[in-house]
Order: sequence, then C-alpha cells, then structure tokens
Amino acid sequence: MVVICTTLNAKYIHTNLAIRYLKAYAEPEYHVELAEYTIKDPAMNIVTDLFRKKPDIIGFSCYIWNIEETIKVIKIIKKINPAIKIVVGGPEVSYDVMEWMEKVPEFDFIVIGEGEETFKQLLSEFDGNQRFENVHGIAYRNDGKVKINPQRNKLDLKKLPSPFRFKEDIPHLSKRITYIETSRGCPFSCQFCLSSIEVGVRYFDREKIKEDIRYLMKNGAKTIKFVDRTFNISRSYAMDMFQFLIDEHVPGTVFQFEITADIMRPEVIDFLNRNAPPGLFRFEIGVQSTNDYTNELVMRKQNFEKLSRTVTMIKEGGKIAQHLDLIAGLPEEDYTSFKKTFNDVFALRPEELQLGFLKMLRGTGLRIRAKEHQYIYMDHSPYEILGNNVLTFDDIIKIKQVEDVLEKYWNGHRMDHTIEYLVTNAFPTPFDFFQEFGAYWEENGWERIGHQLEDLFYRLLDFLHSIKLKELPIVEGIMKYDYLINQKYKPRKPWWEPTYDKHERSILYQRFLQDPSMLGSEFKQLNLTEKLLFKHTMLEEVPFDLEKYLLTGKIEMEPTSILAYFPPHEEKTVIYTCKKKILKPAS
Repeated sequence: MVVICTTLNAKYIHTNLAIRYLKAYAEPEYHVELAEYTIKDPAMNIVTDLFRKKPDIIGFSCYIWNIEETIKVIKIIKKINPAIKIVVGGPEVSYDVMEWMEKVPEFDFIVIGEGEETFKQLLSEFDGNQRFENVHGIAYRNDGKVKINPQRNKLDLKKLPSPFRFKEDIPHLSKRITYIETSRGCPFSCQFCLSSIEVGVRYFDREKIKEDIRYLMKNGAKTIKFVDRTFNISRSYAMDMFQFLIDEHVPGTVFQFEITADIMRPEVIDFLNRNAPPGLFRFEIGVQSTNDYTNELVMRKQNFEKLSRTVTMIKEGGKIAQHLDLIAGLPEEDYTSFKKTFNDVFALRPEELQLGFLKMLRGTGLRIRAKEHQYIYMDHSPYEILGNNVLTFDDIIKIKQVEDVLEKYWNGHRMDHTIEYLVTNAFPTPFDFFQEFGAYWEENGWERIGHQLEDLFYRLLDFLHSIKLKELPIVEGIMKYDYLINQKYKPRKPWWEPTYDKHERSILYQRFLQDPSMLGSEFKQLNLTEKLLFKHTMLEEVPFDLEKYLLTGKIEMEPTSILAYFPPHEEKTVIYTCKKKILKPAS
C-alpha cells in the first residue's frame, strides 16, 4: 500500500505534529509518506503532487483553518480516481461526525479523536480482511450506510514513539516552527474551547521529551512551540523543564509556551527572571475577558488580580516576551464591557495583544447552547460569531476596526513611544485611540492595500491632522524618534520635511566636529570624521526636550536637536541630543 498523511498548514513556516505521530506509530509495519502544503497553494497543485505519488490511501489532518480547502482537494481527487481511499481526522471532523459523512460523501473514513492507534489499526484492516467494524473510533460507509464505531480508551502517552526522528524533516528545522507536546488534555472547562471536552491531563515521558528537544536543537531547530494547553499546571513539571531548557539550550533557540498566568507562583517568576537568558522563552497567556460574569457563564476560572501580578513581574524582569489573547463575543460581554476588558489588559502593556473573535467550534458547550445567548454565527469554518443578544454585528465591525490597527501599530512595534504617548495623554483610553484610528483607517480604504513602513507614519499623521490634535507637534517629534531608532541604515527619504536645509546642517555638523562633547561623552568617543558624520548620521529638531521625556515621561517644551547615528555594521541606531540654545553662538 502507498499511504500518505497530509495537511494544509496555515503558513509555510508551520509544521503539523499530528501526521508525524501517525507516521511514527504506524512504523515499522507500515510506511507512511508525509506531504505538507498550505491553504494558499492552488488546489490543483496539491492534487497534482498527491496524484503523482500514486497513493492507495490518503489521510488528511483537518482543522477550522484548512477544512474548506481540504474538501476541495478531496473532491478533485475522488473525481480523478474514486479508488483512492480518503481518511480524515483532526479536531474539525471529530465532532458532528454523522453530519460530516452525509455532507461530504467523498470522506470514506473519519478517525475520531486521538488517532495514532486507530489509524494504524485501520491500515491493518486495509492490508487484511477489511473488517472495519473491528476498528474503534472510526466512522465509515458500509452498503451505503454510515457506521460509527465507539472510541477506544485513551493512549498511554509514555509509550508513544517520537514524531521527530524523520530524516526528511532535518533540512527544514531551522526554517519552520517545530511543535512539541509534553501533555494532552486541560484541567479547565472553558466552554468555548475543545480542550475542555477531555477530562484530565496526561503526560508524556519527560526524559524522552528532553531527548527529543536535544535532537531538535542539534539539528538546527530555532523555534520550538509547546502546544500543551496549560504548560504550568504542574509547577514541579514546569520548573524541571524550564531548568532543563535553561541549562541545555542552544543560543538562538526560542521556546514558546501557553501558560495560565494566575496560577504561576511568584517564586517561579523570580527563578525565571534570575536565570533565563533574555529571549529564550516566550509566553502566551489567554485572558479572553475580565468580566467576571462572562467568565462564570463559560465556566472559566480566572483571578485577574493574580494574572496581572504575574504579567507585571515577568515584564519587569525583561527576559520573557508575552503575548496576551482576548476574545470578543463571549456571553453577556457587550461593546462597553469589551472596551473595559481591552483597557484592563492593555494597561499591562504586553509585548503583543491579540484581539480575536469567538468561534463556535464543533463539540464545544457554547455551540451546543448557542440559543441561550441568541448567537448567530457562520455556517462554515471558522464559525465566527456574527452577533448575540448583547453584541450586534455593528459592534463586531467596530471591534474589527480596533483589531486591524492594533496589529499594525502595537504588535508591530514600529512606533512604541508614539503609541504610548497617544494612549496615555491624547485619548481618554487606549481603546478610544485604536477605535477612532481604526474607523478612520477603514473610511480611507487602507485595509485593502499594502503598507510600507513610511505609509504607517503618513497614515497616523493624517489621522491626527483630521482630528486636529492639539499635541500634534509633540507627537510628530516622538514619531521622528521612533522612526529613526528603528532604522538599520540611514534612510534616503524620511516621511517628514527636513527641519534643517543643507546649509544649516553643514554649520551644525562643523560645530559638532569642533566640540563633540556637546552631544555627550559617548558621541565624543566615536571620533567621527567629517566624512563619516555626513555618511552615517541624520540631523533633526523636535520642539521638546527628548532626553528628559524618555527618562521621565514629562514634556518640557524646549527645542532640541537630535542626531541619529547609524553604525556601519548594522548595530543598533543611537540617538544623541543637544538643546538648541546650546547650539546658538554666544553673543
């Protein structure tokens, strides 16, 4: 038999862990070939590639992000060669199984739930008597009728073979994200999440996991993401893994975890702040909502005060980047309540704040009880909500406007000082800034076109002009600083009109050459020649004391010249300042 396990990833950099577990478990009795594509690949290209492999059986790993494109591929394959057996599995098809079998007649088999042992047994029946009634945890067709076999008991994860020892994966490890799991299941019961359906948490063999990580690092893996739903549910387990990764990591490797912040003890954070190298770890924290009643309705236990303490302590440690998630559209969270949730979480200033929208996933309690809150949602994946009893579609449109500019202007970190000033000083709340700017962004049709870095500065400035922001000169000055500090090379044409003309710049440069201490001792130590000064620096003016603002957050209106030095070897750009009154010749 020629057996292929395949999937359509959301992006090329992603890899699929599930099909690798299937391959590892099936071997050595059955050889399984892996084939990965993306949802952006044309369906005919995928079909052509699969068809050329002359498969007898193709297994597809299905999720909300790929199911529609996967079905297109399967339908074409079945038209070309109906004899190819199609097996689908994964979270998207493990629920409403009868509906899927009736809706997509091209599905020959659905593997329900945990698939390693089921898929291997299915291959055994294909290779033998084809008595599919003996295979636990599948749906299949028999004499035109759909049969569903009861699921098998949960696997002993400690006995699963490693999914990482395939030679064909080695060339790609440095270019793609490697996903790894140390446990399955979740201790919580959040009704919008599929993980709540499985009771209890099961662990893999800890030492085997460590050997896998050593192997991955040895072979060039750079980004390793743990897919455990709550990595830190066992403090001793998490601490042991943290210590192992700190002790044995290869420089340049990044490990990402999903953690539950309100159960993380301060001593664990202290340990990480003291011992973790900067950039080694990255935490993803699902906040979702700060509305206590909403959390109660979805059976989500969360202590936001403790969560805030954890996020703050980690941020103050300066070692670990944090990604916090919000979900708009949870029960009884109207527009005003969500605005409060957003502002509560933004106050923590996470490195990334992701604003998502509730998806009514098949099998979840919230989807089953959707009528209780008058939910309307998409019939097809990703089943995103369109409204409920307290949140209209108009509200959802407005929140999507926030999402768009939040991603570009906060998560993109292109102008952190500017955004911080605006949300703190120029608008009533952070949400108000992102909402007003997001609405303006959409009115101008900018969501439909691409953006260069300069465009983002032009468009923010355009928005601030439109609302006649009284602090505009200050904001423009901070924007200039943000732009310059994030450049690797001297920009040829910045987004603003230069403060100084060529003659004025020349005069100032001569003064700096005559007395470099005007810009401070560090600048003096550079010992720049006139040629290097002109080649590797830019000179601008802002209407306030920039150095004082960066140190204290206070604006003192005193014109200041700023000199941006762009080192020739791609080092970090350095900004030097000098009060304008110092530059004036003595009378």
